[in-house]
This record gives sequence, C-alpha cells and structure tokens, in this order.
Amino acid sequence: MRRFFLTLFLLPALIALGAGAWALWWLHQPLKLPAATVDLPVEPGTTPRGVAQLVRQSGVEVEPQLLYWWFRLSGQDRQIRAGSYELERGVTPRTLLAVLVRGEEATRSVVIVEGWNIRQVRAALARADMLRPDSAGMSDAQLMEAVGRPGVHPEGRFFPDTYTYSKGSSDIAVLQRAMRAMDRKLEAAWAARASDLPLKTAEEALILASIVEKETGKPADRPEIAGVFANRLRSNMLLQTDPTVIYGLGEAFDGNLRKRDLQTDTPWNTYTRPGLPPTPIAMPGQAALLAAVQPARTSALYFVSRGDGSSEFSENLDAHNRAVNKYIRGR
Repeated sequence: MRRFFLTLFLLPALIALGAGAWALWWLHQPLKLPAATVDLPVEPGTTPRGVAQLVRQSGVEVEPQLLYWWFRLSGQDRQIRAGSYELERGVTPRTLLAVLVRGEEATRSVVIVEGWNIRQVRAALARADMLRPDSAGMSDAQLMEAVGRPGVHPEGRFFPDTYTYSKGSSDIAVLQRAMRAMDRKLEAAWAARASDLPLKTAEEALILASIVEKETGKPADRPEIAGVFANRLRSNMLLQTDPTVIYGLGEAFDGNLRKRDLQTDTPWNTYTRPGLPPTPIAMPGQAALLAAVQPARTSALYFVSRGDGSSEFSENLDAHNRAVNKYIRGR
C-alpha cells in the first residue's frame, strides 16, 4: 500500500519534471522556416496571441497556442513591440521572443551622396531595397508638399548621409529625416558664421554651400573656393561657376559644356546673372556648409582645376589666364 501511495505521489512530479524538461528543450530548438528568411510584420495593437498566430501564418512550423503560452509564462508578453521583423534560420522560441521584446526590426539602408541633385536622390530611393515608393509618380512640388514643405524648391534640402529604415518604410519618411537633418546642420552652420560674411540669410548660405560642394575636387580646397566666391560677391563680380550653368541646363546637359551654354541665359547661369542663383544646385555636406559660412580669408578671385582634383587660385585675371593655359589648354 505504501508503494502505491508513493507511486501516486511521485507520478505527477515525474510528469511535471518531464514536461519541464521538454519545454526547456523546445525553447532552444530551431523553428522550421519555409525559407532562409521569413518576414514577420507586427502591426501596433496586435495582442500576444495574435503575434503567435502571425508567426504560424508566416509559414513557420509552430503550434501558435504553445508559442502564446511561452510568451505568457515568460512574463514578457506585454513587452512585445510592433515592427517589421525578419526571422532567419536558427531562430528558436527563446530567441524569437527576445527579438520581439527588444524590437530588433529588419533594417536596410540608403545613401544620399554629397553633391547629388534631387533627381539622383529620388533615383536612389526608387532603387532602395524594401523601401515603399510612396513618392513614385509625384512631381517635385508634390513631393515637397508630402514632406511638409509646400512651395519650397527641393534642391539642397536633404542632408547627405546613410539612412537606415525598417523594411516596408515609406520613402517619404526617409526624406523627412534627411530634411530635418539638413535643417539642423544649416542652423548650426549659420549660427557659427563669420562676422563679415557677404550673405544675408541661411538660405543664401545653403545656396553657396551647394556651389562649393560641386566645385570641390579636393576637400581641403573648400574654404579657399568659398573664399573666392565670397570675394566675388563683395566685389559685385559675376560668380561665373560652371556647375550652376550645368544645373540650369537640366537633363539637356550631355556632359559637354559649350560656349553657347555659358551664353544661354537661365535663372542659374552665373555668367549672365549677378549674385547667387535662386536655389541650391545640389545637396551640400557638412564640410561645404561650414566652408560657406567660414570661408578662407584670401585675396584670390579666380581658381581653375589642376586636373588632379586640386585647384590653382589666382588674385588677378592675368594670373588666372596663365593658369588656364597651363592646366586646361596645356600650353
């Protein structure tokens, strides 16, 4: 009789011990995925039970009720975050919950390069992996309205940088981040401007920075190039910078800048119109922004490319013509 009662007492304990051991084993077993990676989008407001169902619906071979009870027993079921996740082979019930609780969303990245124009930025966003193309088909004006800047020209408004995003994010959201980044960088640069800067507004600084960005082949030359343009503005000289002419030609530019192009008037032709052009011509980076507001103190009024990325600076037209003959005409 004693043996019977002992067995009756031990049996539930053994069953519980066995169930616990099996549960511990199960928590560390890789889940069976239908592919190398599985997308798991969890919308805000999804319950823990709903998340378990989503895992199964994504093709993962798991009993949703069992997964749900693991969420509950862990005490972390209320900490599961919404997001766009990517499950990889080798994921276990234990690591799956950790990913969901930490909010380790699947991310991608897109790069906006210094000196790009808005067409190049939009093309990069269109090519970006798993980025929702909400701006596709929009005009530039519609795009700026969508990012919250109606009536503003898009050129120069997006800071060049690498932007990460969750799979399925909107390209509009990426542009808004880049726009806010440019706002911050420009505000900081303008606050640090030189006292004798021949610019009236931060907008003018952005325009000049975009020109400096396009004219610079060697990073160390940026302040000197900005200094040349600052001197020209002070002297009421035409800026005569090729990148603004090229920008004014738009998609008609075939890579060869001709004399007739320099003589064809557009709002951006700084050979025919005084002062700064009406808008930026590219996306300037941090160094170009700082050069525009803190130009080198120089007496140079001209510069020409040496052909190796650096520039030759001259204080007068005669010296500049000699530099042009040497570096451009090879005389």
